[in-house]
Amino acid sequence: MLRIRETIADRCFNPCIPELFIIFNQPSSFDMSYNIPENLKGLSATEVHASRAKYGWNQLSDSHKNTWFELLVDILKEPMLILLIIISMIYVFVGNYGEAVFMFVAIVAVTAISFYQDNRSKKALEELEKLNEPLSTVIRNGKVSEIPTHEIVVGDLCITEEGRIINADGRILHSNDFSVNESSLTGESFSVFKDSKSEDNLVYSGTVTVSGLAVFEVTEIGKETRVGKIGESIKNIKEEISPLQVQIQKFVKAMAIVGILIFLFVCIYSFIDSGNLVASLLNGLTLAMSVLPEEIPVAFTTFMALGAWKLMREGIIIKRSSIVETLGSTTVICTDKTGTITENSMQLKYLYNYATDSSYDQERFDESDLRELIDYAMWSSEPVPFDPMEITLHKIYEKTQKRDLRKEYALFHEYPLEGKPPMMTHLFENTRKDRIIAAKGAPEAILSVSNLSDKEKNKIRAIVKSYGEQGFRLLGVGKATFEGNNFPANQQEFEFQFLGLTVFYDPPKKGIQDVFQDIYDAGIKVNVITGDNADTTQAIAAQAGIRILSAPVNGSEIVNKSEAEIMAIAEQTTLFTRMFPDAKLAIVNALKKKGEVVAMLGDGVNDGPALKAAHIGVAMGNKGTEIAKSAAALIITNDDLQKLIIGIAAGRRIYANIKKAVQYIISIHIPIILTVSLPLFLGWVFPQIFSPVHVIFLELVMGPTCSIVYENEPIEKDTMKRPPRAMSDTFLSINELGISIVQGLIITIGILFVYQFAVQKGEPRKKQGLWFLLL
Repeated sequence: MLRIRETIADRCFNPCIPELFIIFNQPSSFDMSYNIPENLKGLSATEVHASRAKYGWNQLSDSHKNTWFELLVDILKEPMLILLIIISMIYVFVGNYGEAVFMFVAIVAVTAISFYQDNRSKKALEELEKLNEPLSTVIRNGKVSEIPTHEIVVGDLCITEEGRIINADGRILHSNDFSVNESSLTGESFSVFKDSKSEDNLVYSGTVTVSGLAVFEVTEIGKETRVGKIGESIKNIKEEISPLQVQIQKFVKAMAIVGILIFLFVCIYSFIDSGNLVASLLNGLTLAMSVLPEEIPVAFTTFMALGAWKLMREGIIIKRSSIVETLGSTTVICTDKTGTITENSMQLKYLYNYATDSSYDQERFDESDLRELIDYAMWSSEPVPFDPMEITLHKIYEKTQKRDLRKEYALFHEYPLEGKPPMMTHLFENTRKDRIIAAKGAPEAILSVSNLSDKEKNKIRAIVKSYGEQGFRLLGVGKATFEGNNFPANQQEFEFQFLGLTVFYDPPKKGIQDVFQDIYDAGIKVNVITGDNADTTQAIAAQAGIRILSAPVNGSEIVNKSEAEIMAIAEQTTLFTRMFPDAKLAIVNALKKKGEVVAMLGDGVNDGPALKAAHIGVAMGNKGTEIAKSAAALIITNDDLQKLIIGIAAGRRIYANIKKAVQYIISIHIPIILTVSLPLFLGWVFPQIFSPVHVIFLELVMGPTCSIVYENEPIEKDTMKRPPRAMSDTFLSINELGISIVQGLIITIGILFVYQFAVQKGEPRKKQGLWFLLL
């Protein structure tokens, strides 16, 4: 029979985001021994090739990429190209072959430039997509390695562990305390224990490992998996429309409508005035082309794609290019503590033994008084440890215990990490039926189930507080006895003997104070949202240079509050402790509701919902779990938070440069529009200042100029000293738009002045050439 349990993580599961499963485990380590049976060797290289030739790649659908021909067809659908083709045909029709040839050359030039820019952006985004593909751990030729998920073949031996997404269907061959959440397939938010001997020993693609480890043999891949058959394909993240994109699209659409109306009006007006249909069409098309600001969306797409590509070279993976713009407008950063602010190294500094009422430093860990405490601290950890603290406890056990009993005892019953605050309990038994019942967890959790008196509990709490104020992270350790097999439903029903405390130190990352100082200088607020206790969090935050505005708020104070109350708390508090996934999510949503642009930093699976909900989810690429990385929009590959500063600066630089490019485009379009329209409507001596050829040549110059010159414009010196812009701000303010208009009018006046001078002298061609060169 399967063992089914509903953990606190299951109850916090958010059905709105089925790819996220909320569990309280630390990031997995890949440089550790998996303790896998030696008979599991995996496929050879020859067998991998044979399997791939028979069954194909592990892809739910062939990811279609635009060919050069499709890219070319898309470019030819652009309004500007359509107008060029129409004008060229008119010139051919009236027999003006010289102009027609030039227009066809212009069509080729415009197409080539657009193709180059689009292809450049497309290749940059394709490189980003390759980096975004998750890796899977497999055994091949007797060695454990990581491969891109699409390279998994039928027959592969895959390893999955807590916090990882399973990427193929398979049958379990070996497991250790393995449970999986299959709600993405079944809709049931229960964690199901499975092993090789279970009635259901199958795992499915798209589900998530909740605890433990399993080795499974792949039986189905790609479209043949259960996910593939029921049509729930895992798709690439689609490009989201940002506020800036919306504003630009609205502006371009409005100008396109204006262009159509002007074309119709000019054609009718000119034909009534002159009776010349061909000249009227050319006049209308020329003015329509001058109105269309098609360089703006091209500049935006190019800036964003190349910005994401440049950040990728800095070690920052951007999943959606529009995130680059959002980065620059970040107003508040919410960050997890462990593994994000700290190194997640978990050094065991002290052991507090309750029996002797003494603390022991590292040099005294081998003293006999500590054997029982170290013994039970290890037994309460996973047999194959993943959590950094549990790995450390196993190593200390190996160094200090005279006899290693781990192979003599088998885990036969366990209670997962759960509760508020959390704890976990393991039951081991040997062949002689000797039992070990060991528990560890938050000190207050172990104290609450211990047989200590209130006076003794208060004494331990004072010790915990003293260590916590120094930035240490503590676990309480307990043991119990139990006869028979009718185990209680909840681990809290055991009566535990309190043994002592393990005191870990997870130091802040090097240079972290400078990072947060740069963040504050940029006008960005910082909140710490962690599952750790208040004293430890406050100490580490102070060491990291985070400004503490008020006393920390506990997660239990958040979950029962109204949205308005949470918003008020979020505005006044910077430290949030003992925060569970639902509480983290509530804080992020409250900040968003207040109008903040929220970046959430995290590395654990319990950060997943908050990472997904934030405007910008930032995951650690080195020590981050797969759940965190799949939920995030941005991944820092080497876990260096200084990269975040680089990203924010890049976002602000790109936004500023897009504004400069748009202001340039507006200021140069105004004289084109006015110099084409005014002589026509006012009936001047030489009404056609510019022909379509001149307008097209100007368009050819302006587009590449914007993308090349402004995209490479360096960041202004005080950019990272200014407060972030509000997302609701109009892209161009009245003043900025006014400056562009004034600049355009000044250029227009200059051209018209020369126009009046030139009308009286020179040949028509010379006049047009003079005006063109002046513009």
